[in-house]
Amino acid sequence: MAQDSRALTKLVKAHAGPGGRHTVRAFAELAVDPATGYSPSSSLIGKIIKEQTFKITPQLISALAVGMELDREEVAAAAHAQYIGYGVSDLAPDAHDRNTTVRMAHEPGADDADVPKARAWLAAQESEG
Repeated sequence: MAQDSRALTKLVKAHAGPGGRHTVRAFAELAVDPATGYSPSSSLIGKIIKEQTFKITPQLISALAVGMELDREEVAAAAHAQYIGYGVSDLAPDAHDRNTTVRMAHEPGADDADVPKARAWLAAQESEG
């Protein structure tokens, strides 16, 4: 995912609130973490849209992913880019098996081309396996 200081906000705005696919209330009802049943409140969704401070939790990321019908990793990467400042790159993406995808967090502005040592390590692991 490209570096974007508003990545999570943009994703949520595309799905909830003015201009989104759902009202904030309807989106909050759709966004339910399947493991815990957690669902963010309408006011929390509003805070995300307005880029206000809130606590990011694994349950929130999972619930948002369900509500937006997106892969959880995509939503987590957007949250990292916006609130932590680190991006995420797939070094060895395997579209057929998410368990074999290798991801790396990196500083803003960097991308997977800036990590030759990580790529060398990954190649060595693949040749051994």
